[in-house]
Amino acid sequence: MSKDLTQSGTAGAGGSSLSSELFHAGVYKANQGRIVRQLTALAVWVIVALGCWRLYSFLPSAMGESSLAARAIPAALLAAGLWFGFRVVNWPRFADFLIAVEAEMNKVTWPSKDELIRASVVVIFTIFFLAITLFLFDVLWQFIFNFIGVTS
Repeated sequence: MSKDLTQSGTAGAGGSSLSSELFHAGVYKANQGRIVRQLTALAVWVIVALGCWRLYSFLPSAMGESSLAARAIPAALLAAGLWFGFRVVNWPRFADFLIAVEAEMNKVTWPSKDELIRASVVVIFTIFFLAITLFLFDVLWQFIFNFIGVTS
């Protein structure tokens, strides 16, 4: 019976590898987890674009200003990275994770503005109090060590 479960489990969402998913154009569960998936794809695209921009600013000086490859390599990597960003959020295993993340985020009860301000004030004063306390302990131990001659 466990053999049947493992065989049926690999045929579903969890069994497809990322390398096989890179060559499909479909959108996995298009109406679920849209916001988190779009933000994740956007983050991947920004990282890829910044990397390609950095490469584009470096290659002309290394390969020569008029080199076609100095422009074509970052452009090809940008296109591949944009496609990868689109495909990775539609990879069934990762997409199911992002769908679950969005479902959990919808369950969160966010604090009101007044609660947020009160909690922030408590945290700021606690950190301030701990900083003053640690400073006083440091001064006290420094005085004790200087008094008994451990430090000069």
